[in-house]
Amino acid sequence: MLSIFLGFELISKVPSMLHTPLMSGTNAIHGIILLGGMLVLASAEGFIQHVAGFVAVVLGSANVFGGFMVTDRMLQMFKRKK
Repeated sequence: MLSIFLGFELISKVPSMLHTPLMSGTNAIHGIILLGGMLVLASAEGFIQHVAGFVAVVLGSANVFGGFMVTDRMLQMFKRKK
C-alpha cells in the first residue's frame, strides 16, 4: 500500500515532460532487480523456492520489457511525421 501511495504521489508531482526519462530510469533499476532474482533462483534449493524464483523472474521480465515498449511508444510521439 505504501509503494502504491508513493508511486502515485511521485508520478502526479513530476511534469509530463519528465515521464519518459523517469520510466527509462525505472526500467534500468528494475533490470538490476531482475538480475538479482535470477541469482537467487540459481541458488534456490527445493521446489517451492524454484517456483517462486521462476515466477519472480517471469514477472520481472514482463515489467522490464513492457516498460521499454511503453517508453519506445512515448518516444515515437516526439518524432516528426514525414
